[in-house]
This record gives sequence, structure tokens and C-alpha cells, in this order.
Amino acid sequence: MPYDSIAQLIKEASTDPVKGTVLAVLSQKTERTTKAGKPYVELSFADVASSVSIKVWENAPWYRDCCHAQVGQSIAVSATWQMSSYGMEAAELSMRPLTPEEEEALYAGGTELRDKQEADWQTIRNLVSSMADPRLQGICNLLLTKFEARFRRTAAARTFHHARRGGLVEHVAGVMRCGDALSHAYPQLNRDLVLAGCLLHDVGKMWENTYPEHELVMPYSEHGELLGHIPLGIELINKLWNTLMTPEQKQAWASLIPASDQVRLHLLHIIASHHGELQFGSPVVPKTPEAMAVHYADNIDAKLEMFREAYATQPRLGENVFQRRMPLPGAEVEPLPPLLAGQPPADETGHAPLLF
Repeated sequence: MPYDSIAQLIKEASTDPVKGTVLAVLSQKTERTTKAGKPYVELSFADVASSVSIKVWENAPWYRDCCHAQVGQSIAVSATWQMSSYGMEAAELSMRPLTPEEEEALYAGGTELRDKQEADWQTIRNLVSSMADPRLQGICNLLLTKFEARFRRTAAARTFHHARRGGLVEHVAGVMRCGDALSHAYPQLNRDLVLAGCLLHDVGKMWENTYPEHELVMPYSEHGELLGHIPLGIELINKLWNTLMTPEQKQAWASLIPASDQVRLHLLHIIASHHGELQFGSPVVPKTPEAMAVHYADNIDAKLEMFREAYATQPRLGENVFQRRMPLPGAEVEPLPPLLAGQPPADETGHAPLLF
């Protein structure tokens, strides 16, 4: 059967062997030898959302084809898959090039992910439209218009959370929803400044964690390595601000309070401090309520995504307990669902009774 995504394959193969096909890019190929000197090849396949790696041993009939496969190829990979304690195993493996229609589907992502990212993009646009400060709304709209394509194919991180093509859209929408909720819970916050900070806090990742237009392998860049996304974000926001502040706009907004220069300064402070601590890469710690709110909104969304991925991909260690997913602090435990009317209490269903 065809699988909608590698993540779906991993989930179904985690318990029993499954036979099926996934559309993917060969993202990495490494030829190795065992301690006994026997050769094998390790292959990594990636789609928009996730990746999987397998080892192919020299005595496998498909070993030669795997050695000849080219990194960067878009391929359909068919096999009998099973997750073991050694990782994913693939038997009866075969590969073929994708048709143009299949390649288009691969880069669009699975239907569930594609629909989620489109809904998150609309959330971002709607929250920007709800802002009252024309300067903050203006710089946000300028970013979304000028860099829409790049923004929508950028990951929010390389490994820990939303580490996939389009992940930045998902992460920013989550952070903005959280920032909006905090602004309603604490009306003393400058909501426009919080929302602008939530949108712009990771814009430097468009040069640190972006994907080329027709690739699913995230490259490394000199700008990302030498500067990092916080200095890149500060530089970009300054350039966008200068573009926005034409002589006519400066004149039109001259009477607004707070003054435009103060608005820009506080926005830049949010970007500079959103990691929260110097040891985590922020050049300055949060020193305003809005900066602190954006820092925690960013952290909450990232951590909850890590939990989601842990439940979807990590093996179970016991009933309701999953193997720890770094950098979360311990083994993850299955969360409780909301109360459903008419359901008996948990200890009457035979699950998790009190110890004493």
C-alpha cells in the first residue's frame, strides 16, 4: 500500500511488519564496514515532515542497487518494513524514480501536514490583520509579502522541533496563538508588540534553516553558521523597518505614541532576548513584559511539539511510558484526555488505580 508519509510508515511499522511504498528523497548514503570487515550501506530517506534510515547488508539482493542510488534522487521506496531495537529494517526492497505527479505530491507534503500548514498560514495572516499599531502591522505584512515563499519552506529548527519543510509556519502560528492568549489574560501587555515579536522572533532562520525550492535536504549556510538566526533577524528587521519608514510614512506617524523609534527598539529587544538566557544564545535577557511573554510562548510551543513527536515516534518502555526524546527532561508519559460525559472514572476501567 502507498503511505501518505514516512511518519505514517514508522507508526504502523513500530508494532508489526508492514508492506508498502513511500515517496521520498534519498537524503544521505554512507558506505561502511562492520568490525569484521563486512561492507554495508546506510541509507536515509526524507519527505517533507520526517526521515528514516536503514542499513543494507552486502548479502541482500538489493545491495548493489542501493550502492548505485544517488543522493538527492526523488524515489519511490517499496519494502516490507519493521521497526526493531536496531532501528528500521527493510526487506524485499526496491526503488524507482518518481513520476512528475508523484514528485509534485512529495514536495507538497502529506495531506494532513499540507492542510495544517495552510491553516496555520491563515492564522498568521489573520492575527497580523487584527493588530492596531500601523507600524507593527506594516512591518509584519511587509515580511509576509516579500518573503512568503521562503518563509513557507523554512524549518523552525534543524533537529529539536518543527524540523521539517514548512515547520516555521507551524511554529510561528502556535507562538502567535499563545502570545494572543497571554495578551488577553494579561491586558497590561502591549498585544501588538507581543504578536509582532511572536511572528518575527525566528525570521533569521530563513537563512539558517531554509530548504532550497526543490529540495528536501536542509543545507548549511555560511550566514547561518557565522551569525545565527538572532543577529540575522535583527539585521532583517532593521532593513524592513527602513523600507517601511519612507519620508511620507514618517510624517504620517510622527504624532503616534509611543514614538516609532521606541517601537522599533522594543521589537528588536524581543528578537534579541527570545531565547531567555545568555547561555542559550540570547545576547541579552528579557527585560520587558512583552519580551518575557514571547520567550515563554516560544518555549511552550517548541516543548509541546517535542511531546507530540515523542508520542508519535518513540518506542514504549511500559504502559503509557515512552522512551525519552531529547531534550525533554525525562521519559514522556501518555497525557490524560479531556473528560467525556458518561465515562466511568479511570480506576473503574482497570487503568492506573491509586496505589494506596
